[in-house]
Amino acid sequence: MSSKEIEVLNNQIEKLSAKDFDLEAWKKYSIVILARIFGDKSPKIKQIESIEYDYSSWALRDTSGSSSYMETCKKLGEEILKASISEIETFGLPDKEISVETSEIYDSIISSLQDELKGSQFKEIIGIIKSDKKKEIKKKLVFEKLKNFSIDCSNEILSNILTNLKNI
Repeated sequence: MSSKEIEVLNNQIEKLSAKDFDLEAWKKYSIVILARIFGDKSPKIKQIESIEYDYSSWALRDTSGSSSYMETCKKLGEEILKASISEIETFGLPDKEISVETSEIYDSIISSLQDELKGSQFKEIIGIIKSDKKKEIKKKLVFEKLKNFSIDCSNEILSNILTNLKNI
């Protein structure tokens, strides 16, 4: 189990009830923790960043609400961290072995295919990939198509993919 990560997140939840609570400091610390656990691109980070206390004069004068703006901010932060704990308990920690973003790899592959193939060839390959066929059959069909396109086509595509990746 991932007890260290859960403990750190629970400590952040406890800080929400501190007498000298500082929302901005709490947000920054929470973002560092979430980035370490879930990665820099985690949507949880954007959710924490979007928590804003309303300092407008109207908000400060409004006492008709059942809870203060700060309490709403704290509750939102608590829910984000509780959801993070639940995710760790249910699914475990995310894999950290992949150092390059999946979308970057996808973009590199698509770009390389478009650069090296004719339009009709590109459509054929994408059609095979998007088909409902079994993986083994797709692999065989793509292999045969690439083999028939040209002698150097596969090597050019692979070279483009590898040289387009920035963060390996």
